[in-house]
Order: sequence, then C-alpha cells, then structure tokens
Amino acid sequence: MIAKLSGRLDATGEDWAIVDVGGVGYLVHCSSRTLAALGEVGAQNAGACTVHTELQVSENDMRLLGFAEQAERDWFRLLTGVQGVGSKVGLAILSALSTGELRDACGRGDAAMVARAQGVGPKLAGRIVNELKDKAGAMPASGPGGSGGFAVGAAATPSGSKGADAASALENLGFKPAVAAQAVARALEELGEGASEGDLIRVALKKAAG
Repeated sequence: MIAKLSGRLDATGEDWAIVDVGGVGYLVHCSSRTLAALGEVGAQNAGACTVHTELQVSENDMRLLGFAEQAERDWFRLLTGVQGVGSKVGLAILSALSTGELRDACGRGDAAMVARAQGVGPKLAGRIVNELKDKAGAMPASGPGGSGGFAVGAAATPSGSKGADAASALENLGFKPAVAAQAVARALEELGEGASEGDLIRVALKKAAG
C-alpha cells in the first residue's frame, strides 16, 4: 500500500492535488487544510511536497487520499469508520475543523461544531460525536512541533476564528477553499493575530486576487 508520497506539487484543484514523484503523477484527494499546507505548485526543491496517504478501494472505484500530517490521516480513518461517513464527508469535516478542534468537539459531545462541515447534518454529527467521544482523548491533534494546526508549507487557517470566517468570506466570493486558506494565512502573517476580521478579509482578498 502507498503510505507516503514526496515530490513536486504539479497541480491542485478544489479537493485534489497531483504530486509528481520521479515523473509519475499521483492524484490525491485532500482536505482544504492539506491543500493549503502543501506549498507552491511547481516547487523544485527536493521534498517540496510530502503527503501521508490512504488508499481506498471499492467495487467501482480506487482513490488515493492525501494528508499533510499523520494526525489528519489517523482522524480520517476514525471518521470513516462511522456509518454514513465516506471519504468525501471525512475530508469535508477535516476541511472545516482542525484535528485539535475535532478532538475537542468529540470530547465535549459538541455535535453542532461538527455539523459546520459541508454535507454533515445534525443527525450524522450527533452520531459522530457519540461514537468517537470515548476515542477522541487518545487521538493526536497534530504532528511533532504542532499545536493543532499544520506546520508544513503555508499555514492552514484555524476554524472557529477570525481567520476561518475570513476564509469563508472569500469562498463565498468564489475562491476555492485552498486559495482562500492560503490568502488568509498570508494576510495573518502580514497583519498579525490582532487584526480585525474586516482588515483580514480586505488583505486576504487582495492576495487571493493577485
């Protein structure tokens, strides 16, 4: 089984990336947080792009899922073990919530927080937190050196914050989730954590449009 890919980021889309490893392009489906963490398309330095992967095989399909950190992959495996959570919903949840936020939500039984993910209704969110609340405490929130976010490539925007609201505003204007997350991360670096949401949206919009 393919467990990890390291190579050049060849292209990205709304929920996928192509990683060129020795001239072979691997299509991996990713959360918007992972896409934001992968770095720039076409970077030539060795190991510019690394994704931890999960291969899913069904009767009619075979797909490779990619994750910026092992913690995200571990959570994906746990989520897709819940009835009604397929790969698409699992990635949607990991796009909406960081692994730290997901762990906290399950631990508290906060179904409303999980229901913020696209395609997750209240009933499914309730099932997720009920089934995972006893397992959440043992799950990682991030990789070494992290505190709930990604330390690889461009910083992912934390959900449940001004950054997440700004990213959502850009998505509502038509920008892809990965583009919105990258623009907000760059705006946060420029303005600092104390920036108002309005200033964050204004600067992020300029960066996304540029």
